Amino acid sequence: MQKLFSYPLNIEDMGMGIKTYKISASEKQLKYIQDILKLDGILKFESEINVSFSKKNHRIDVWGNINADVEQTSVISLEKFVKNYNHEFKLFFDTELTYNQLKEQEFEFDDEIPDLIEGGKIDLAEIAMEQLALVLDDFPRKDGEVFEFESEFDEETTRNNNPFAALSKLKK
Repeated sequence: MQKLFSYPLNIEDMGMGIKTYKISASEKQLKYIQDILKLDGILKFESEINVSFSKKNHRIDVWGNINADVEQTSVISLEKFVKNYNHEFKLFFDTELTYNQLKEQEFEFDDEIPDLIEGGKIDLAEIAMEQLALVLDDFPRKDGEVFEFESEFDEETTRNNNPFAALSKLKK
């Protein structure tokens, strides 16, 4: 599938200092994001991303925020609703690290692990979509919805229909 939503930055062309990029998805790109992230719908997707490159430290810092209006289906009422996701993120890339080197390193649980650069480029649109995917609700529900379980059996019926109740009678 062709990437319809992409904003690649070539590492060799990056200058020093902080640069800010604003990304907004068109209607066609929204459909692409919807398909990639398996969403019911997406009405808006915007991101403001800051990039800072340090050749001396072999490091590219990327931070910013995403703002998306996502259509979802409630797991409780099965009704569709729109939820706004406004999320800040921060990550970094190591410009010299390879996959094999990363695999050999040992990290503590709370260590920051660098992302890898593939093909000498980083794709800001891909980063933004990934950040949205990370914050989407696994079990979406409308604000204020609460799951309440109501058993169709009372405790007496449940106790009598217990398969082990017959075994306990044999024991006596």
